[in-house]
Amino acid sequence: MACQKKASDLIPEYKMDYKQRGTALIFNQERFLWKLKLRERHGTAKDKEDLTERFQQLGFHVEPYNDSNKKIMMDKLRKAAEADHTDADCFVCIFLSHGEDGHVFARDDKVDIKEITALFRGDQCKSLVGKPKIFIFQACRGDITDNAVTGMSQDEMSSEVEEDAAIVYTLPAGADFLMCYCVAEGFAAFRHTTLGSFYIQDLCETLQEQGSTLEFTELLTLVNLKVSRRTHGIKKQMPCFTSMLTRKLYFRPKKE
Repeated sequence: MACQKKASDLIPEYKMDYKQRGTALIFNQERFLWKLKLRERHGTAKDKEDLTERFQQLGFHVEPYNDSNKKIMMDKLRKAAEADHTDADCFVCIFLSHGEDGHVFARDDKVDIKEITALFRGDQCKSLVGKPKIFIFQACRGDITDNAVTGMSQDEMSSEVEEDAAIVYTLPAGADFLMCYCVAEGFAAFRHTTLGSFYIQDLCETLQEQGSTLEFTELLTLVNLKVSRRTHGIKKQMPCFTSMLTRKLYFRPKKE
């Protein structure tokens, strides 16, 4: 009798053998206009450098931008959304900035995250339909700081999942997005003034070690674990991600 397939075996992988890996935009915001009353983000240059190196290692064409105002940021995003991604595997966009309540800050104003992602929906950006669209936010989402707690061991926990396989003929316009946040909604993030932010440090380290072998949402879960083990004084930080992916995502090395 044939062995029953695991649920994970029923999930196909994204096609990642196009001619190009894709574009990765990095908006690095260190300084802000005085009227915003936002502190300079010392250490963010290290985050930008590390991210640039890691995503280039994965085969991306990386475009970093420093201290962009809102108009320039939105112009760059619209240009990216209007570009032809037919020969690309996917698209990545990273924001290193201050943030609050569903917004991320440009140099002179805050930008609605929904306004950003709307540009890349399937009904707007046709050449990325069915391809992963990854957005990474290193920015506070509020001013709450998390406390340390002691929990029970989860080593013995297990579960069974059953899923039905089905053929998908069309996709929702909001499919295939992956939203990665350094903290949960309402919470503050931590950053070292020379080493960079907790989340980006652990993300880049994990990408370097397992970026080409580990399924990407599993990699992000590992990053969550690493950051959760850090302590800032007596405070903690808990990253999170929201997946609208419809397939498993691997960044295996491209064949020569």
